[in-house]
Amino acid sequence: MKQSLSSQSLSFTQVAEADFPTRFGHFRIYGFQAGAEEAVVLRMGDVSGPPPLVRVHSQCLTGDVFHSLRCDCRAQLELALEMIGRDGRGLLIYENKEGRGIGLLNKLRAYQLQDQGADTVEANEQLGFEADLRGYQLPAAILRHFGVGQVRLLSNNPEKIQALEREGVRVAERVPCQPKQNPASARYLHTKKNKLGHLLDGF
Repeated sequence: MKQSLSSQSLSFTQVAEADFPTRFGHFRIYGFQAGAEEAVVLRMGDVSGPPPLVRVHSQCLTGDVFHSLRCDCRAQLELALEMIGRDGRGLLIYENKEGRGIGLLNKLRAYQLQDQGADTVEANEQLGFEADLRGYQLPAAILRHFGVGQVRLLSNNPEKIQALEREGVRVAERVPCQPKQNPASARYLHTKKNKLGHLLDGF
């Protein structure tokens, strides 16, 4: 079940902050914790004032670290960092919610079911999960921590927009985050568009 606790009443702690130079530019890196839930934030520049670019990115070990082409997660992550770097200001919130919230090993079990013909939604459901278990209470609370009430959200996911707005964060603009397509992730993206309603061109 998705979390029902409002971000307004969520208890969380900033546990660390440090300089973080990257090939996309110079950031500050922060660690946040809310019970068992953790998130890392990269901040560039002054995010007060006009709505900054914001990407809420769910951890994807297989894509982000191992460069899997089954999904577009790493490509989206890099595109978001490039766009924030070009803009000179923004936030990337990186959540520990592997496999749309089902966890790493369950995601690998879902991969096995996908190899047998299931799509990503069907695989999660066959394992006894909802298609997407993620909640966005902690990202919304983090945005308020930085004094950000309005965002230009880097996302193709309308549910993410609606979830943040339910938590009191206004999405002033949805900025598409659609990298160049590759054939290996075509079925994955087709499922995102047709079953999860993601706003994707070319599918």
